[in-house]
Amino acid sequence: MRYVTPLKAAEGLGSAHTGTQHHWAMTVSACALVLLTPAFLLVVGNAIGLPQEGVIAYFGRPYPAIVTALFVIVGMVHFIKGTRIMIDDYFHHTARKVAIIVSVIFSWAVIAAAVYALVKMAFVTIVI
Repeated sequence: MRYVTPLKAAEGLGSAHTGTQHHWAMTVSACALVLLTPAFLLVVGNAIGLPQEGVIAYFGRPYPAIVTALFVIVGMVHFIKGTRIMIDDYFHHTARKVAIIVSVIFSWAVIAAAVYALVKMAFVTIVI
């Protein structure tokens, strides 16, 4: 019988050797999202009702673009870590590997699409 001491558990050296680091990463990203979510909602709320040209000009400005990019990136990285926990708990063998790959690819695709859209709006604003 193997026994994990409290010190070993606190250092994250349990059976997976990453428990504490993963917990802290989730905690830090959750705290970042607590700060970013109201700012993101204000940014999006101010863009509601604008015509297409107005939305492009609005998100071409630094503050809305940076807040939106940070929210999407931090949110999707948090999503990757959270789904990894769920996948580890409920999937096994090949299904687990496939689910992790799909989750990570989906998350990075969302990040890439959002950042691409923001950069494109910024360049359209510069050209105009």
